Amino acid sequence: MEKLLFPFVAVVGQDDMKKALLLNIVDPSIGGALIKGEKGTAKSTTVRSLAQILPYRETVEGCRFNCNPKNPGSLCPECVERSEKEGLLLSGIQRMRVVELPLSATEDRVAGTLDIEHVLKTGEKKFEPGVLAQANNNLLYVDEVNLLDDHIVDLLLDSAAMGVNYIEREGVSFSHPARFILIGTMNPEEGELRPQLLDRFGLSVDVKGDKDTDVRMEIVKRRIEFDTDPSGYTKKYQAESDALRDRLSEAREAVRSIIVDDSIVKAIVTITTSFGIDGHRADITMMKAAKANAALEGRKEVTKDDIRAVAALVLSHRMRRRPFEEAAFDYEELERCLQSI
Repeated sequence: MEKLLFPFVAVVGQDDMKKALLLNIVDPSIGGALIKGEKGTAKSTTVRSLAQILPYRETVEGCRFNCNPKNPGSLCPECVERSEKEGLLLSGIQRMRVVELPLSATEDRVAGTLDIEHVLKTGEKKFEPGVLAQANNNLLYVDEVNLLDDHIVDLLLDSAAMGVNYIEREGVSFSHPARFILIGTMNPEEGELRPQLLDRFGLSVDVKGDKDTDVRMEIVKRRIEFDTDPSGYTKKYQAESDALRDRLSEAREAVRSIIVDDSIVKAIVTITTSFGIDGHRADITMMKAAKANAALEGRKEVTKDDIRAVAALVLSHRMRRRPFEEAAFDYEELERCLQSI
């Protein structure tokens, strides 16, 4: 029997964390999210609970890589071969899911393996899919991402950025689509990510336990109620969960047609320049995140409010800071930039 998860919509507070996750579901090209915070702040609970609200997607029946039949440019080799032979790929509807990567996972477990002996005997490639194959068109979750071997993190980020997992063994190669939403959680007390890896995450959130007595009481009461009757508690929030899933599905369709005025583009580049951000990844990410926020809020064009909603998520982990310094995001500077446009 599948274990019931605490409902996403019942998580108290942590609005920035929830916002970062929802924006990535609306537009997976944002680049994932890194959630940093002390233990016991509902990081893992919130990410895993996304399984209850993830929208449905179209997929090729029987495909090991969850290919989308409406996107012929990103089909796996097996679907391409089937399409050429049969002329038609049967499709079905599946809900997106959260695929979790174990901390102890090896490179073969992540990327998959090629059976070289089978290739030598038959001349045919035999590939055993790994976690990246399962994660295609899904959400890939890595708990304690800062404790993962650097070469595994590199592999995940490269695959997420390129949308392809490429494997080569003994001169034999194989590739398959690997378009997924990468979500990492970590406790900074256990070590930080390398700066070049940190920048590759689209959004970043620092979460802390709430100090308000009433909020803390509500967190305890909700958790106890869930643990006492997981099924009943989940049903209590089912309608709200279904409504959020529908809202996400609508936003995923709407985000493609969101209008962006040149004044918004100017505001974004003014902000990134003012905050001393290197390169252009932050500008592009902020644009995507602002569009996703507008779609999620049911608007047809991006406004300055959308920039206000996403700026800290995009920039907080990209700002220059000295070793051991925790530079707070300057909301006053953000407002000055917006008012100057």
